[in-house]
Amino acid sequence: MTYSDRVKPYMDELVAIRRDIHANPELGFEETRTAEIVAAKLKEFGVDEVHTGIAKTGVVGVVRGSGGGSNRAIGLRADMDALPINELTNLPHASKTAGKMHACGHDGHTTMLLGAARYLADHRNFDGTVYLIFQPAEEGRGGGKVMIEDGLFDRFNCETVYGMHNMPGLPLGTISMRSGPCMAAADEFRITVKGKGGHGAMPNVSRDPVVIGSHIVTALQTIASRRVDPIKEAVVSVTQFHAGDAFNVIPEYAELSGTCRTFLPEVRDLVEAELKRIATNTALAFDAEAEIEYMRNYPPTINTADETEIAADAARKVVGADAVSTTGDPKMGAEDFSYMLEERPGAYIWLGNGMPGEKGGANVHTPQYDFNDDAIPYGVGYWASLVETVLPKAA
Repeated sequence: MTYSDRVKPYMDELVAIRRDIHANPELGFEETRTAEIVAAKLKEFGVDEVHTGIAKTGVVGVVRGSGGGSNRAIGLRADMDALPINELTNLPHASKTAGKMHACGHDGHTTMLLGAARYLADHRNFDGTVYLIFQPAEEGRGGGKVMIEDGLFDRFNCETVYGMHNMPGLPLGTISMRSGPCMAAADEFRITVKGKGGHGAMPNVSRDPVVIGSHIVTALQTIASRRVDPIKEAVVSVTQFHAGDAFNVIPEYAELSGTCRTFLPEVRDLVEAELKRIATNTALAFDAEAEIEYMRNYPPTINTADETEIAADAARKVVGADAVSTTGDPKMGAEDFSYMLEERPGAYIWLGNGMPGEKGGANVHTPQYDFNDDAIPYGVGYWASLVETVLPKAA
């Protein structure tokens, strides 16, 4: 019997849980209802311990195997938070809260880890301890880091830690991963151009921050194209430009903001330095001033080699060797599971959610997205297989 077959008896309940969480989305550090559901289900499923209130709304369940009492331990992590997006799916289980939706599938991630909790508590076919980590606030609020600062690994000392994300654009029933950097560091910047305001009909007596800001936007594009080694990835995107309030007034200030994505520490340093240099000197060239804030946020998500191969082996037992890729392309998106991988070796994998135009194929972070419930058995099966691979019982 396959892992997915063993999950089938749980499916109706898991789908119901997933859709209930989807209909009632909560943003980062506000996942009170979701955390209550998670804690209640963990207790119902018979896990050995349930710990709540970690990083405010985080939950950790503990399941011990039926082997010889090994001291080895593994951590499995799922994120719980939603996004500030208005849902446009028109599904029966669509968000009931305007301006909030599960547009990234964290409802599915939470559900799959709950399914794994039930499977592991029912079967206990492993030797050691599993820590089921339900993390708040992945979407830009650094909940993974906050859990660590709140003593996550001091209280639950796992040797390795693993994460998973659904991936639209990967076929259902496939799993992808890669050793090394797999998701980018995510930094933010804000540039305030301080010019000199004036009448729109007399630009000669002003220092127009709109024109200056436009030159900065253009010049920043040369960082990736002309300063970073072409075989080393970097993205610099200006995503906001705010200036002025009237059609006939040249404003005093313009504000630009955006994001930088990199994989390597030296490229991250270069991008930050170049952004500051270009913005400062471009403004000076127009007799103006640029004030720059550069905020380093999530570090790159870096899988360790041994744990990536272990994850691949576990995945092959669930979906078959032909459906597992260990050469998946790195993603320029960011993930705060990176903080956990800075503390422990581990691996982060992508689970197929469906192809474009098919069920589950809408991109994450869009109002049309919905997690594909048909992916649940593969995700639960992967978690179960991973635990039994990492913590095998003695023959």
